[in-house]
Amino acid sequence: MSPVKTAPAELTAGDAALRTQYLTEVLELLYPAPCDTAGGPGEQIAEYLVVPDARRPRLLVPNTSRKVAAAAVRRYAEPQSRSARLKRDAVVAALRTGASGVLLRDRVRITGPAAESIDGHLRESLGRELSVSIHIGPARANRKPVLQLISPEGETFGFGKLGTGPLTRHLVQAETAALRALGTVGLSKLTVPTVLHDGQWRGLQVLIQSALPVWLPRAPLDPGRLNAAMLDVAGCYGFTSGTLVGSAYWAELRGRLAAVGDRPEGVALTSAAELLATHAGQHSLQYGAWHGDWAPWNMANLADTLLVWDWERFTKGVPVGFDAVHYELQRRIQSTGDAAEAVEATVRRSAELLAPFGVAADVRELTALLYLVDLAARYLTDRQAEAGARLGVLGTWLLPVLIRRVEEL
Repeated sequence: MSPVKTAPAELTAGDAALRTQYLTEVLELLYPAPCDTAGGPGEQIAEYLVVPDARRPRLLVPNTSRKVAAAAVRRYAEPQSRSARLKRDAVVAALRTGASGVLLRDRVRITGPAAESIDGHLRESLGRELSVSIHIGPARANRKPVLQLISPEGETFGFGKLGTGPLTRHLVQAETAALRALGTVGLSKLTVPTVLHDGQWRGLQVLIQSALPVWLPRAPLDPGRLNAAMLDVAGCYGFTSGTLVGSAYWAELRGRLAAVGDRPEGVALTSAAELLATHAGQHSLQYGAWHGDWAPWNMANLADTLLVWDWERFTKGVPVGFDAVHYELQRRIQSTGDAAEAVEATVRRSAELLAPFGVAADVRELTALLYLVDLAARYLTDRQAEAGARLGVLGTWLLPVLIRRVEEL
């Protein structure tokens, strides 16, 4: 299991600067004073190789042993292209043979009392020896330190997330609760991680979850299997039905919209949502649970099961089919890069996407548009634009399509 969002192959100068700044912030969180992240005098706690370099940090690889370092890179993330796979394999080979100094010249050395570090905390909490690999993600409001936990034998046995602020602490707590709950509902069409440890450390919310075996051979993804897994999640707490305006979901969504109503984008979004509710009228919708961020990079299809991770947005009581629409939209954005056209194409496919979920023909497009309102409300609530997220400004892609489509209903 790798809860890592795959970054574009090339980073802009702005993104590189943000990553470098974030690297410093993460190190200070994981190795607080009296630890010294500049490698001053004192006992060495850890040494990291910076991948690909200190100017564009994506991954800190523990320089514990060749086996551990190679495992950290090999299990870091699933490459999205042949060239990316070749680059990863070259780094893994260099680490295995001891030739990594040629490719990885930048290092971070940390000194101080081991008991005060995240390494010490996790060894004590989990009761085992381990090394920590640190992922440095792109700018997003929900960005958080993500840790890969590796045994001395080179086994990736867990992944950790650390909530550092109000939003990310809430998300880590939500994912912890979701994973514990999902372990009791008898899901049969997919496999989810289990909670190895959770709690707080130095004001951070900590979740350590088991590693799903994403390194096993992949199988072609059959749409029927994907739909069955999504339906398994949708019905894990049962289904209800009723009108939109009479639902608990609508009351909750309106509350979120009210919280962002002081911003121009929030005003436009609220207007579109209210018009959508008017169109919904007395039509009945079915409600169930959804993953909340079911995307190609949060899953892996094996021969015998579908692995799905990153459950921090799991929610009950939403219109059935949201996961299918979300997956289609994210898949299109990833493959084309044209977010506005991805929205258009996804709405056009709403009838085909939602038919397998039993959504009535006359509310399929309405359901897809309602999902877009929900997603937009999330972006505004999380303040993705202020965080520098690539698609944070909704007026450049999502809102224009949503407003026009709602007006055309």
